[in-house]
Parts: sequence; C-alpha cells; structure tokens
Amino acid sequence: MKVNLECIVCGRKFPEGQGIKLTVKGEDYYFHSKACAYKFLREALYTIDMDEVSGIFRELKKKYREINEKKKESTKKVI
Repeated sequence: MKVNLECIVCGRKFPEGQGIKLTVKGEDYYFHSKACAYKFLREALYTIDMDEVSGIFRELKKKYREINEKKKESTKKVI
C-alpha cells in the first residue's frame, strides 16, 4: 500500500520515497520539493540566534574548503 506524505510548507501530498525528509531530534519534517525545504530552512535560520549558529557555520565552511582543496589537488595534471 502506498503511503502519501504531506509537505509541511505547502500541504501538497506526495508518495513516500519522493521529496525531502529532514529528521531533527527524532522528529521528521517532509517537503515535496527542494524549494519548500529551502523556504522552511531559510526561515528557521533567520529565527535562530545567529551567535549560536555562527560557530557551526565557520566549522562547515572550513570543512568544505578543505574538501574542495583536496579535489583540486587530486585533479591537477602531473607532467
């Protein structure tokens, strides 16, 4: 039997296995599209105290910079 989920942003119903599922502290949030997920997460970020989030953002920025640098190093041609 097909399970239909409901997007928490727009209310659109969609089949399980499609869309985006975000789990935070055991609670599931379902979005039918990346646009709805982006809208929800953007509003959540604007609501959160930026002093609490800024450290996490710096860590993630550093992490992805390192990943990108490793990718660049591995794709360099050795002549």
